Amino acid sequence: MDWVRGESLGRGTFATVHLVLPKGSSNSTLFPSPTAVKTSEVSTSYTLKNERHVLDCLGSCQQIIRCFGDDYTFENGHEYYNLFLEYASAGTLADQVKFHGGRIPELNIRGSVRSVVEGLHHIHSNGFVHCDIKLQNILVFHDGGIKIADFGLAKKSGEEQSEKQRFECRGTPLYMSPESVIHGEHEPPADIWALGCAMVEMMTGKPAWNIEKDSNMFSLLLQIGAGEESPMIPEDLSKEGKDFVDKCFIKDPRKRWTAEMLLDHPFIEEVKSVNEPSPRNHFDFNDWVSSVGDAAPSSPEYEESCQWDFDNCSCSPADRLRQLGTVEVPVSWSESDSWISVR
Repeated sequence: MDWVRGESLGRGTFATVHLVLPKGSSNSTLFPSPTAVKTSEVSTSYTLKNERHVLDCLGSCQQIIRCFGDDYTFENGHEYYNLFLEYASAGTLADQVKFHGGRIPELNIRGSVRSVVEGLHHIHSNGFVHCDIKLQNILVFHDGGIKIADFGLAKKSGEEQSEKQRFECRGTPLYMSPESVIHGEHEPPADIWALGCAMVEMMTGKPAWNIEKDSNMFSLLLQIGAGEESPMIPEDLSKEGKDFVDKCFIKDPRKRWTAEMLLDHPFIEEVKSVNEPSPRNHFDFNDWVSSVGDAAPSSPEYEESCQWDFDNCSCSPADRLRQLGTVEVPVSWSESDSWISVR
């Protein structure tokens, strides 16, 4: 595969993202659309290789990013692993929230959320869990198409985990579900909880949980896992919108609605049967630009890429919450690498 790196699109702790420039007309068929390449040193390429494996298992789905293959290169004395993926020229939903003043109109949210739910239904029905649903991992394409990306943390549903894995932070704290915090459960219901958090953020430009930037991360996890309250639901959401989010925020994962059930919810079910003239995409409406002036920062500024060692923690939920509540180390919530989570 003959190609060169183009413009830099982003950089994380273990990987970089560039546009791909094919060399020669014979390579045009290898990249059927604009392509980005995620690159990391082979020694730190586990999550990229996991992403490739999961995408291969999931197969084709209009709401999931396409993978065009991988290869290895030797550059500047180091061996690199390269993963070729679709390039989303309009960025992510997090970019759209910022660009449009910190708030996406509800009509647009309906279309975007339906696409995400369709993608999650495909993921879950094929026996996988994404484990890191958030606005930064939902791509927006030039035609308004919405696709789920970044499967580096994805796992098989029902897969047995080691004791250490059960007490690692898998995903982004602000989007973690109660069962993920307390029991280390990362199953399809956790993706639905994260979808609810993402929907709130699309509506408000703020995290679903009301926290300060300098808050202790462990106090947030204690609030998620043991607190009586649920994430905030925007007051100006429609009745259907509030009910949709409520179904995502049911604390008992066994009672939380599934992606299949949500596809029939009135909030997004109506999207496919509107009789009005169809827009060209989810972002092609006259009322797209919000009247909000000073937008609150989007969640990347609050995120923490982390993994904690709970080797000495008992499996008991009470012991786990006790440890979370007594850790006094302050944590910075800033993160410059918003396009990738550090595992």
